[in-house]
Amino acid sequence: MSKGFILIIKNSQIAFSNESDLKPLDVKIQEGKISQIGDSLSGENEIDATGLILFPGAIDPHVHFDEPGYTHREDFYHGSCAAASGGITTVIDMPCTSIPPVTNLENLKNKLKIIQKKSVVDFGLFGGVSGQSFENYENNMNELSEYVLGFKTYFISGMETFSRLDYSQFLKVLQFSNRVHRPILLHAEDYNFVKKEESLEKKNGSDWINYYNSRPENAEILAVKSAVKLAEQANANLHIVHIGTAEAGELLSDKEKITGETAPHYLKFNLDDLRKIGGALKTAPVVKKKGNSDKLWKLLIKGTIDFVASDHAPAPVENKNAKSVWDIYSGIPGAGTLFPYLYSEGFIKREIKLDKFLKIVSENAAKRYGFFDRKGSIEVGKDADLILLDPSKKWTVKGEKFYSKGKITPFENKTFQGRIIKTIIRGKVVYDIEKGIVQKAGFGEYLKAKK
Repeated sequence: MSKGFILIIKNSQIAFSNESDLKPLDVKIQEGKISQIGDSLSGENEIDATGLILFPGAIDPHVHFDEPGYTHREDFYHGSCAAASGGITTVIDMPCTSIPPVTNLENLKNKLKIIQKKSVVDFGLFGGVSGQSFENYENNMNELSEYVLGFKTYFISGMETFSRLDYSQFLKVLQFSNRVHRPILLHAEDYNFVKKEESLEKKNGSDWINYYNSRPENAEILAVKSAVKLAEQANANLHIVHIGTAEAGELLSDKEKITGETAPHYLKFNLDDLRKIGGALKTAPVVKKKGNSDKLWKLLIKGTIDFVASDHAPAPVENKNAKSVWDIYSGIPGAGTLFPYLYSEGFIKREIKLDKFLKIVSENAAKRYGFFDRKGSIEVGKDADLILLDPSKKWTVKGEKFYSKGKITPFENKTFQGRIIKTIIRGKVVYDIEKGIVQKAGFGEYLKAKK
C-alpha cells in the first residue's frame, strides 16, 4: 500500500462496540489503519456504502487449513479465500492438522514458511501439546509462546500424529501455562467414556444413532467437569473449544479464567438432522438431541459461552460419503458461512442486541487471544478490517460455489438474510461480491499476541 493511500467509506451504517444502534458515519482509512470517523469525510478514493452496514471484520478463531501435510482436504489459500468470502478477516489455525504438528518451534517455523505465501486473510497460529510431545512440553511451550496465541490439547484424539493427554499430563500443562501467559485450549470429550461406548456401538451397527450413542451429551459433560476442576486447581486460563452440549457449557458459568466457544452446526442442527443429512453433518463432538440448540443460543446470548468459531475442517467427497458412518470423515467447511449464519440467525432472527453480536463475532475472540489492541472493533488507530453487508439481500448456500476445497456442507440450500458485498483487510478490499477474491496469495499477515 502506498504511503499516501487514503480510502473513504461513505454513507454506511456503522456497528460500533458497546452501542445499541448503528451510526450513520463515514470512515477514513490511511496506511491500513482507521484514521478518522466522522461526518462528510471525502477523498480521492471513495466507496459509497449507501444502504450497507459496516461491521468490524469477523474473527474465526478455530480453523483447520491442513497445511502442510493434508492439502488433499484443504490448504491455506483455499481456506483463507473461503474465510474472506464470509467476512472473516482473521483466522487462527490449529496445530494438530499439519505434518509435522506445531508442537515445537522448528515445526512452527516450517509451517509458517509455507503458509505465509498462501493466506489472503490475516492469521494467527495455535501451538499444541500432544501425547507424543509431552516429554518436552516445558521447553516447547517456552519456545513457542512468543509465536502462538494459545496451546491446543485433547482429552480424546483420532489423530495418530497428535494423541491425547491424560488428566495428570493436562494438569501439568495447565500449571505451566501460567509461566508462558497463553491459554490452554481443550477438545473436551471423556476418553474412557467414548472408547467404551464406541466399542459397544460398533458391534450394534452403523447407523447415525450408533455414532451419536458413542459420544453423547455425557461424554462432553464429564470432560468439561474434569477440565474445569483441574483449571481451577491450577488457577490457569482454559478455553473449551466447540462446545456441543448445553449442559457442558453451563459448567463455565461465572468462571473468570475459563471460557468457551460453540459452532454454527451445534446452534442449528440436532440428532434428527444428522439422520436426514448424514455425512455432511458428521463432526466430533456430534450434534445433540432436539432442544439442545436453543439452550446453546441462550448461553451464548447470556455470555456463558463467549463466541462462535467454525471449526472449519473439510474433506473430499469420497471421505464424506463412505459406506459406514464410522469411516466418514468428521469435519465440515465452515469459515465461509460462520458470519453470514450468525448475522441471519442471530442478529436478525433472534434479535441479538448489536453490542452482544459484535462480542460474539469479533470482540471476544480478539480479547481472549491478545490482539484486541489491533483488531476486533471499529476504532481509530486499529486495523481497517471491515465487512460491508447489504441487509436487504438474501442468498442461498451452494457448496459447489465455495472457495474452500470442501464443497459438502450441512447448510446446503439454506437461505440466509444479509449478503456480504465486500471484505476489507487493513484498508484493502480482499473479497468483492462481483469480482471475487481480488488480492493475491500471501496478502494475509501473520499475527502474534501483544506481549
